[in-house]
Amino acid sequence: MKSVSTTRLTQWSVGATLAALALAGCSKAPENSGSTASTETAAANTGAAADTAAAPAAAPSAAAVAADNTDTTDGTKLASFTGDAAKGKTDFATCSTCHAVEAGVNKIGPSLHAVVGRKAGSVAGYSYSTANKNSGITWTEDKLFQYLQNPQRVVPGTKMAFAGWSDAQKRADVIAYLKTI
Repeated sequence: MKSVSTTRLTQWSVGATLAALALAGCSKAPENSGSTASTETAAANTGAAADTAAAPAAAPSAAAVAADNTDTTDGTKLASFTGDAAKGKTDFATCSTCHAVEAGVNKIGPSLHAVVGRKAGSVAGYSYSTANKNSGITWTEDKLFQYLQNPQRVVPGTKMAFAGWSDAQKRADVIAYLKTI
């Protein structure tokens, strides 16, 4: 009996560790933009993998940004940047851990095929968070630009563990790539 309990505990531990590592791969700390908020967010995201994996499940501390609001925290606008789809494809490697670009292929996150112009929470076969399903967001280029800066700010309670990119050019490049698929 003791060996069965030990085996189950070991299997559970391995499973929990793998899940935490998978989520940690999606939750890269935002790049330093020199602001105190970015520094605090980066510091919060440097904890143990288990802490990172638990973060998305925490109760949202702030109200969601309005669905039609596209203001970023640093005031940047997508219109100020020219996205490079080739660079965006390279940067998308961070996203590909959790997202596929092929239609109908869901991974940890939903397929991002034809995401530009799509209503949030609408990919068939993917189990979205209630926050995402009820966000009222349509993924315009400007809304994606805002979301990729800090997903949890835009949709508090989202399952997406990615902390965001402070680099506005990188966000513009990834959006340019997403428009090509």
